[in-house]
Amino acid sequence: MEKSFVEYLQKKVLSEKDMKYGEAIDLVNLTGTAIFDLMVAANRIKEHFVGKNVHLCSIINAKSGKCPEDCGFCAQSSSHATGVKVFDLVGADEIVETAKSAEKELATCFGIVTSGRTINTIGEFDTICAAIRKIRDATSISPSASLGMISYEQAVALKDAGLVTYHHNIETSRGFFPKVCSTHTYDNAIETINNAKRAGLKVCSGVIFGLGEGLPDWVDMAFTLKELRVDSVPVNFLNPVENTRFEGNEPLPPLELLKGVALFRFILPDKRISVCGGREKNLRDLQSFMFLAGANGTMVGGYLTTKGRQREEDLVMIHDLGLGTG
Repeated sequence: MEKSFVEYLQKKVLSEKDMKYGEAIDLVNLTGTAIFDLMVAANRIKEHFVGKNVHLCSIINAKSGKCPEDCGFCAQSSSHATGVKVFDLVGADEIVETAKSAEKELATCFGIVTSGRTINTIGEFDTICAAIRKIRDATSISPSASLGMISYEQAVALKDAGLVTYHHNIETSRGFFPKVCSTHTYDNAIETINNAKRAGLKVCSGVIFGLGEGLPDWVDMAFTLKELRVDSVPVNFLNPVENTRFEGNEPLPPLELLKGVALFRFILPDKRISVCGGREKNLRDLQSFMFLAGANGTMVGGYLTTKGRQREEDLVMIHDLGLGTG
């Protein structure tokens, strides 16, 4: 019965009909071997809508620590004594050189990431815009930025500098968000996403699984991103950091996380879905399954405050699956 249900929904999505909320709830509650059926179906949907190639992205932690927000998972929050490195915005030349290295290592998107609620000074904003212009001149990599909350006017300035994509996560569902952060609202995040879209930027917005939310929250997240019409979706798995509010969260089973990836592919069939932070620790030996569960992208070269795998290992994994990059 479960297999026929998955096959029914697969055919529905392949015929470009949207899943209903209730169907998604039934899907996310599948257990046991039905998860493998779900992954197979998600892989078929992925190949139909976005092909077999794996999109690689890379980032630079361009400004670290002292963030006034109190997000319960974040090592860079000033609410948490994590001992994370603290430094001011790096120079434009360092950002550009890191982008060049990322391009040589097959990344096609490069993100400039800064800590904090927003960019604090005109000088910082000008440095970032200068770096974006230099990246466009010196490389063919697609520049992205994650600078916290931005106004429409800032979004326009970033677009004029040559930015292609703005990244701003919703992190979780609207209902669960108050348990994650109290220093800004869910609507603040959505406003930034809408500002970026209105300015003509592509939007990358994603989530974190494992904050303590329930399975219905996963469905809510995916439908919110669908309503926002974002272009790409990074799916992260909580990697608990000592002295943060969520340090004691128990990791979810790898198959449960892969079920979440597959669920997102069913609801967001034609979007780029990348599995990023926490994949090494949470998926363990099942890491390659993320591409068989519907993902068509990943982050390489490390994250903001934690190291990832060696790029070469990720490239071998992708090659062994018979997939390409780009």
